[in-house]
Amino acid sequence: MKEFELKYGCNPNQKPAKILMTDGRDLPIEILNGRPGYINFLDAFNSWQLVRELKTVLNMPAAASFKHVSPTSAALGLPLSDKLKKACFVEDIKGLDESPLACAYARARGTDRMSSFGDWIALSDVCDVTTARLVSREVSDGIIAPGYEPEALEILKGKRKGTYNVVRIDPDYVPEEVERKQVFGITFEQGRNNFRIDHDLLKNIVSANKDLPESAARDLIISLITLKYTQSNSVCYAVDGQAIGVGAGQQSRIHCTRLAGSKADTWFLRQCDKVLNLPFRPELKRPDRDNVIDGYINKNEEDVCAEGIWQKYFTTRPEPLTAEEAREYLSTISGVALGSDAFFPFSDNIERAHNSGVSYIAEPGGSIRDDAVIDCCDKYNMVLAFTAMRLFHH
Repeated sequence: MKEFELKYGCNPNQKPAKILMTDGRDLPIEILNGRPGYINFLDAFNSWQLVRELKTVLNMPAAASFKHVSPTSAALGLPLSDKLKKACFVEDIKGLDESPLACAYARARGTDRMSSFGDWIALSDVCDVTTARLVSREVSDGIIAPGYEPEALEILKGKRKGTYNVVRIDPDYVPEEVERKQVFGITFEQGRNNFRIDHDLLKNIVSANKDLPESAARDLIISLITLKYTQSNSVCYAVDGQAIGVGAGQQSRIHCTRLAGSKADTWFLRQCDKVLNLPFRPELKRPDRDNVIDGYINKNEEDVCAEGIWQKYFTTRPEPLTAEEAREYLSTISGVALGSDAFFPFSDNIERAHNSGVSYIAEPGGSIRDDAVIDCCDKYNMVLAFTAMRLFHH
């Protein structure tokens, strides 16, 4: 198949639309079920690159949850603690601990469940039955992987009344070195971003504290590879083998840091006992629970603990999570890694990162205010590595 006709482009009025190989080769994909759209394929090809690179560099199964051409999270296939299983709504998944790939997607999907609602999934390895069962009960648009076990494929084909998008990609496909796209009828051409992100990128530690444990180096690599496929400006917090807060597409870097930090804080607070033990009504569905948890933690549009409202969600009225309780809980967090796709121009980013337990930072460096950033890292005994490599993605 050299081209595939799409229903429309980014929007229904943008017709005709298709994906194709301009060099005459067959497309490196096989559509096993459904009919993916334009944005689906943008998510699919970006997310596949991310998980493939994570697997190549860190030699572990990886998964990503994508929405609107940026990851909500990416994760490696590490086991989940009992609290994290409960926070991710996967404590009932049989065989989860025996499937690193399912653990990777449980982590990726569970990081920012509100943003992952209706996500596109990428898996670095052949989709097994446990992973397919996990995917089958979440609201999702589609999945890309290098293959599917027969039973796993049948499970996925049953989603969305048989219309769920399932794509197999050739794991050996290598794109051309030069990539092109058009904007306003004008063709842009550039070399593909083949820059390798690995441990060598973290050797230039400019902070006074130079103690970078292997687990922290791994998490910095996860954050940087995630940023490589995230719409810029972008910042990513990571810990325990997964991205826990991604701030994408912001015009100001401090806004990236704040946005990603607030998502990381929410991820941590989802695992505190007061949130884990919320007395939900048994009929309340998972997406509704996600919305209520977010409102409970972040005090959003609706006070979910208010009289006349709590009855819709809970069997008994819960005590609110106070700002003081949240601050006290978050103050115990440390060891978080933070990556930035470009240099930090001001030390306010470091101050905000400190509030979310960041101990390790990787950024390109090169700002006229590098000294102020280094001094702020030293104030909090953080490890700061200058990578000398920008990771913009548009």
